[in-house]
Amino acid sequence: MSAPPAEGARTAWRDVPPQVRREIERACGAPVTWAETQPGGFSPGVAARVRCADGSRWFVKAASAGVNPESPRLHRQEARVLAALDPLIAARRLPVPRLRGTAQAGPWFALVTADAGGRQPALPWRDEELTLALAAAGELTEALTPAPAAAPVPGIGELLGAAFTGWRTLAGRPPDARLDPWSRARLSDLAALEATWAGCAAGGTLLHGDLRADNMLVSGGRVMVVDWPHACRGAAFADLVFLAPSVAMQGGPPPARLLARTQAGQDASPAAVRALVCALAGYFTQRSLEPPSPGLPTLRAFQSAQGEAARRWLAELL
Repeated sequence: MSAPPAEGARTAWRDVPPQVRREIERACGAPVTWAETQPGGFSPGVAARVRCADGSRWFVKAASAGVNPESPRLHRQEARVLAALDPLIAARRLPVPRLRGTAQAGPWFALVTADAGGRQPALPWRDEELTLALAAAGELTEALTPAPAAAPVPGIGELLGAAFTGWRTLAGRPPDARLDPWSRARLSDLAALEATWAGCAAGGTLLHGDLRADNMLVSGGRVMVVDWPHACRGAAFADLVFLAPSVAMQGGPPPARLLARTQAGQDASPAAVRALVCALAGYFTQRSLEPPSPGLPTLRAFQSAQGEAARRWLAELL
């Protein structure tokens, strides 16, 4: 399947207001002398690798509430999560970039992390890089179970309870001709199964919450996992369920085969996986039918493609 790009409307470093750049440079510790915008991801703002006058290299994410009000909030949450995890990242050499600092200027908020280097996984997925990605996910599961008490993250049901209502939302609306025939014929049953997902996905592991190729970097013979604003506590298999449809639509193995390659996936209850896949499929399906999101021109097409992959998986599970 040819997948649409996962990318927002990036802002180049040179286009950031001068006062914002100055605050970011304070967080970096030196003036920025070079910057390169990075591809991938949906953040409608700055996502750039920078080099400073003292030779240090950092990764900068910054966004203005004037473009998308949600993005600065997500950046703040990611900074809180990374700050809480920093001692563990350092002690265990976890595949997560360490936080350098944050900056605020008017409606802008920025965070600065270590530059992990490397590149996003090649697409279509190469099996050797998928193996590294699954190894990183397993390493994180082991280190982050139980979730560190200091990490300011909600439970998975609290984080996604309002979002994972797609089938129930569609069932409560007039029939939508854009909805695929398979879903339309089973809408009431899907809504009923969806309602059970939160209990099935509850658990004590700190999850990334948004694993995809554009949130990973192949660097130094391992995969680094970046972009942590959606971190939450839940069942260890949940991150794999979130990852699997995107891997399938980007040339990787089918979701069931991906889960079978991991310990967390092998240990998961089939009924729990089925309920969470149902909720994920409903989320992507319903959101893909919504109007475009400000500053995120490719989001709905990406959600539509993930919804198609998740529905195929759900059909197999049912």
